[in-house]
Amino acid sequence: MSLSSTMRKIIVTQVLIFISAFVFGQTIVRLDNSRIVAHDLDTKINYLMKEASVSGIAISIFNEGKPIYHKAFGYKNVETKIPLQTSTNFYGASFSKAVFAVLVMKLVEEKIISLDKPLQEYLPKPVYEYGKGASWNQDYTSLKEDELYKKITARHCLSHSSGFSNWRWDEPDQKLRVHFEPGSQYSYSGEGLCYLQFVIENLTAKTLNGLMQEKLFGPLGIKRSSYTWQPAFEANYCLGHDKTGKPYPKDKDNAPRAASTLETTPDDYSLFTAAVLQKKILKPATYDTLFKQQLRLRSKFQMGPEAWKDSTSENDNILLGYALGWGRLQTPVGFGVFKEGHGDGFQHYTILFPEQKSGIVIFTNSDNGESIFKELLEFAIGDIFTPWKWQRYIPYNQKNVQ
Repeated sequence: MSLSSTMRKIIVTQVLIFISAFVFGQTIVRLDNSRIVAHDLDTKINYLMKEASVSGIAISIFNEGKPIYHKAFGYKNVETKIPLQTSTNFYGASFSKAVFAVLVMKLVEEKIISLDKPLQEYLPKPVYEYGKGASWNQDYTSLKEDELYKKITARHCLSHSSGFSNWRWDEPDQKLRVHFEPGSQYSYSGEGLCYLQFVIENLTAKTLNGLMQEKLFGPLGIKRSSYTWQPAFEANYCLGHDKTGKPYPKDKDNAPRAASTLETTPDDYSLFTAAVLQKKILKPATYDTLFKQQLRLRSKFQMGPEAWKDSTSENDNILLGYALGWGRLQTPVGFGVFKEGHGDGFQHYTILFPEQKSGIVIFTNSDNGESIFKELLEFAIGDIFTPWKWQRYIPYNQKNVQ
């Protein structure tokens, strides 16, 4: 019996895919079901790094909940030319928030904390009576005359609707205050997550690092991650680099902050990401809650003055919004959740598509990192949905785009 023309084409295509995978490495399935091979992605990454002057990058791509591409390129320090590795410690920046959100939801499952009970009610005395604390982010004395803070819940903190500014140093007097009715609008806030951390640590009598080790890091086999610098990291860590390629000094004295101080490796963060896609640690219903949209976002940009009010419909096609600890968008292939990381010399991005169990994690140790995200996301996984203008990810070859 002869094969139909369509069947022959299918067989030939599959044979070519098999041969390509054998010769050029792992095949990556993109969001539109098209495929690329690892060798082609390697070539693309090296090209983008050279064109945009990116000092180092580590990438993990997931299909069916598993990492099928996991590599590092470039240098830990461009001056020493020591190669970057997937086991190298990076400053995680706001990747901290995504991990913390999973921890909080674990505590919600265990009925230790509720998403909707005002956080002040978990404390035996007003938060401003705790004094200045061991680090600046534990000082809530400026809230003494503020009544709105008493309404802030864990849900508000995780969805960036607490009313706090991003950081208190963004305020003219550098004093913390609540700018609007909690839950009524979006304003990205690291302070909100730090306030939630403060309450959880007081409620459980455990440190952030202790809870992470108990609830997430230990069970997942994550060994080189912490919200404070550890001596074990000295053997293999990278420096951030400015736009000219000059290394920044390494900051090792941060107090643990749920919003921003995670030190991690691409290996460890790949374990965390796989656990999220495979719905480990949390129950499936809890992941549904974690990724449920809490707020629709119509601001022109994610950060800055133009993020304080709704002003545009540019991202209505993806129903841009915020879930708990992660941004959220809707696409023809299902919803996606994303998180950025941004600090001096470190620019990261991850977007996951839980219904497909696919996604990507990008670490860079360069202030030029974000300039390659748009092109890299489109090539590597076919992601044409990330709101790169809203995130100010202006491509290296489109510097005049606003």
